[in-house]
Amino acid sequence: MRIGELSARAGVSVRALRYYEEQGLLTSTRSASGQRHYTQHAVERVTFLQRMYAAGLSSRTIAELLPCVDSPSAETSDAALERMAEERDRLSDHIEELILSRGALDGLMATNRAHRESLRTA
Repeated sequence: MRIGELSARAGVSVRALRYYEEQGLLTSTRSASGQRHYTQHAVERVTFLQRMYAAGLSSRTIAELLPCVDSPSAETSDAALERMAEERDRLSDHIEELILSRGALDGLMATNRAHRESLRTA
């Protein structure tokens, strides 16, 4: 199938598909005229990539995890699990930072409300 059909079937933009190829996450063959052609398996691959992105993983991390998908073994599975655990820890740390930032913003908003109230009563 051509890139437009894959885009429609997988529910992603043509631009996203080109990006996936640039990052080495998706492959295609080229026709004599240079058009990309994909196998039916590409729809599943793109759906999988979308799930990985939705989990907060970067292209680089996804590329590190693909050997587990492309050549499953106990070794690649263990490596993938370890890498996903690292990413989960990174996300947890980021969530904690965001919670602290939200708390600081809540404090600033409370100060602003108090200041606004003092202006009304003055």
